[in-house]
Amino acid sequence: MPETPESAPPTAAPEHEAPRTARRPARGRAGSARGEVEAAIHDIENTVHNLEAKAREMDARIEARAGRSLTKAIFFGLVLGFALLFSLIVIKQLFMIFVAALVAFTVYELASALRFAGRDIPRIPLVIAAIGVVPPAFYLGAPGLWWAFLAGVAFVSLWRIVETARPAMRQPGVSLRTDLAAGVFVLSYVPLLAGFAVVMTAQPRGEWWVLAYLIVVIAIDTGAYAAGVLFGKHPMAPRISPKKTWEGFAGSVVAATLAGILLAVLMIGTEWWVGLVLALTLVGVATLGDLTESLIKRDLGIKDISTWLPGHGGFLDRLDSMLPSTIAAYVIFTLLG
Repeated sequence: MPETPESAPPTAAPEHEAPRTARRPARGRAGSARGEVEAAIHDIENTVHNLEAKAREMDARIEARAGRSLTKAIFFGLVLGFALLFSLIVIKQLFMIFVAALVAFTVYELASALRFAGRDIPRIPLVIAAIGVVPPAFYLGAPGLWWAFLAGVAFVSLWRIVETARPAMRQPGVSLRTDLAAGVFVLSYVPLLAGFAVVMTAQPRGEWWVLAYLIVVIAIDTGAYAAGVLFGKHPMAPRISPKKTWEGFAGSVVAATLAGILLAVLMIGTEWWVGLVLALTLVGVATLGDLTESLIKRDLGIKDISTWLPGHGGFLDRLDSMLPSTIAAYVIFTLLG
């Protein structure tokens, strides 16, 4: 008797249908996993945005208190630092190019600030004279530096005198004597002081002394900055530099002492007390250099010498502590190095 449809065995489902039913839970699991990944990415993005907002808020607070943008200051400070290290350690002759570039920019911006204040001094001759100081300092030492400096003074002074002799260049109320004095001041303040770093670099192991004193000065600035921002309450010289505090000065002493002793023992290979002498001397000289530059800016009625270095102001705003420290480091290097 033929089987009726009711009694017929159930027909097996086609083979292609089994995977279809098996894929439904897989798609559900994949969709759930994708959702979890997207949620995690969204959380990470929110965290990053929150961190950026907090960093901007902290940077704004520091800028309001210290007058500088911390992120910009760090970035451009690192760029200059790496260029300095490369020029000192790899090929010492490159340090001449590094110093010549710094001196050229610094002299030009300082001369521009003085011209803005009414001093009619020639900027391009000043830059030429400043750059001309560097090679003699490297190859001829301190005597070459002094002779090149005197030649630069004569060159700039003669240029200004010739300018004054032309009726078209004469201006009412301009004092030739004052202009000549301003030119001598610029050459003395920037290329002459910076030249002693070049003189040191040319000496055997002098590049390590230059690097050591620069690190100590950076430690002074960093210690003063950090302690001043965190604890500064008592102004040191409110009429000259309102943001400089005694707490910041104490921080600079601590940072310089640690850096000086470590560098003396580990890098320049001398006694620890030499590092202490270097550190304490540079603390005083660097602080006076910073206050002197603040006094110059106050006399000129400006906040920064220029805006060429974001987060720092101008080149002189970064070199104000280092320039006078150079001559102090050179004296210690000559006597104890």
